[in-house]
Amino acid sequence: MFNHSIGTWIHRRRVKSADHPALIDRGASLTYSELATRVDQASHALSTLGITKGERVAYIGENSHEFLEAMFGATQIGGIFVPLNTRLAPPEIAFQIEDTTPRVFICAEDLLPTVLSALEGLTVDHLVIVGDKPTTPLALDGTATHQWEELITAAPREHPQERVELSDPALILFTSGTTGNPKGAVLTHENMVWNSFNVITDYDYTSESVALMISPMFHVAALGMGVLPVLLKGGTVILEQKFRPERALRLIEQYGVTSMSGVLTTYQMLCEHENWESTDISTLKQLTCGGSAVPDRVLDAYESRGLRFTMGYGMTETSPGVTSLPGTYSRSKQGSSGLPHFHTAIKVVDAQGNELPLGQEGEILVSGPNVIEHYWNRDEANRASFNYTDGAVWLHTGDVGYLDADGFLHVSDRIKDMIISGGENIYPAQVEKEIAHLEGVASSAVFGVPDARWGEVPCAVIQLRPGFHLTEYDVVNFLAGKLAKYKIPKFVFFVADLPRTASGKVKKTDLKKNFGDQSQIAS
Repeated sequence: MFNHSIGTWIHRRRVKSADHPALIDRGASLTYSELATRVDQASHALSTLGITKGERVAYIGENSHEFLEAMFGATQIGGIFVPLNTRLAPPEIAFQIEDTTPRVFICAEDLLPTVLSALEGLTVDHLVIVGDKPTTPLALDGTATHQWEELITAAPREHPQERVELSDPALILFTSGTTGNPKGAVLTHENMVWNSFNVITDYDYTSESVALMISPMFHVAALGMGVLPVLLKGGTVILEQKFRPERALRLIEQYGVTSMSGVLTTYQMLCEHENWESTDISTLKQLTCGGSAVPDRVLDAYESRGLRFTMGYGMTETSPGVTSLPGTYSRSKQGSSGLPHFHTAIKVVDAQGNELPLGQEGEILVSGPNVIEHYWNRDEANRASFNYTDGAVWLHTGDVGYLDADGFLHVSDRIKDMIISGGENIYPAQVEKEIAHLEGVASSAVFGVPDARWGEVPCAVIQLRPGFHLTEYDVVNFLAGKLAKYKIPKFVFFVADLPRTASGKVKKTDLKKNFGDQSQIAS
């Protein structure tokens, strides 16, 4: 009986990499042999709770070895793993539990109050707690409660036998839901395998790789671009529950970290920390940055230490890799998202679905074995998002962009975020990229607000870095000559913090509610 699941990866490494560290979690190391045994025990424990092929196992908790034991343990026997964002509010958790109906819900002990609030009026068969046992009994009608470590310890240690196909679902990961309820992307074992192949091919991970995981694994970027490829190759993953710059620098030096991934804010905080210059980071070879383009001041800080960034573009629906911009192009192709991953295809189309020539902007479509084929319980979204052409599934990303003469992808913005001012198209992402180069700016959000003359004009809301003060004049003056006049924000506001979703994306709908009316009155 052959098992194609990602859950068997650790078992396959049991002999090949037996005594090599697989995970370092809160200072403790687990070898591949030790982790493989615990994964097998997790499979048996989940089986006793009724998990069979196709049943869902939900998990909420920060990065930990228990997270990966549950994921590999569930998928190894054909279960579907559903990781939830730890920043979700109880109603948001309740929605995702109702949507996926897991038989087992695994919860980190510190999140238990939030989970209990979310489960009011809902029933799951089993609630499993990772961490200390509650001091008082839990009053949950119809739900049995367990401790993760007790289940693992009592479970058999032999490797389970289950047939799992590459086409079987492995994960349900929810999208950000910036404009409505999030959608559950159904990622198959095949999606995750091919994404890992793409990453290994383009990023050169080896069995000697030591990856510092500072981003949460409930996001597909951390899981798909970092954890899974490194473990597939037999490398070591250091799990961190929270990002703290001083601790991250210490871990890089202590363990000889070779790779890490994060967002612009992460890297900015590291190079601005007082220990940046004194920390030995000579082992670092691979820095991957997703999301915002890296401004010159941050590129300069890392290049002064001999490091370059690999940029990337992707999404939950693509497991998540779509493109990669090698560090050698971080300057010459600055602002580009890079070339398609090795086994991924991209095309740019017009509103009628016709493929556009190089240099022309349109909607970005993605195809490949790493691309999902449907959302969970979302028939309407499935019809709108997936196009079956020439025997391939093409995902409509909803992003606007173009391919340059060298085949590099440039992502302009989300279609729905585009501003039309006096008949001219303005892409907020372009304006935000320029604002990011202004000294003192931490992050910004640009969006359209009503204007009696032009229909819409751009408005910018800016979050400053600590200790800086800027005015609207400073911003407008800085952008003059860098952008066409109609692209320069007509209104600029400053806030202490930008509102964000649980996954960290700026909630522009909230900003429009708060600042759109003010801008309209001011005009």
